[in-house]
Amino acid sequence: MTASVETRPDLATRADIHDLVVAFYREVVFDDVLAPVFTEVAETDWSMHIPRLIDYWCRVLLGQPGSTGALLASHRHVHAIEPLRPEHFDRWVALWFASIDERWAGPTSEQAKAHAIRVGSVIAGRLGGCPWAGPAATRVGGQR
Repeated sequence: MTASVETRPDLATRADIHDLVVAFYREVVFDDVLAPVFTEVAETDWSMHIPRLIDYWCRVLLGQPGSTGALLASHRHVHAIEPLRPEHFDRWVALWFASIDERWAGPTSEQAKAHAIRVGSVIAGRLGGCPWAGPAATRVGGQR
């Protein structure tokens, strides 16, 4: 159950970012659309992936030193094995938004959502053959 906006704090600490990233990827690993991409195609090593993403999001959202990462290179590699499609990006953004909205609200939470859309748009645009211009919806299971 999602707490009301009035009772949800904003993303403000490394611990918040940690909890968000872990909660999000807990959903991804069981998602029918995304799990195969991460487990079968990318063969994601979660013990390395999660800390990098925590560092990345702490840098983006909190201004902390951290990973700049090679986002495009890793996604290009996956795309070469199995092309990423718009529905992958739609689902990724929908789960990201749902993970945020479950526990957090405020300017940094909104920044996390906006940045995810920008990242998805840039990656999809640079991959070629993946025409994703932003989310078809920011909902999970057909609900806004």
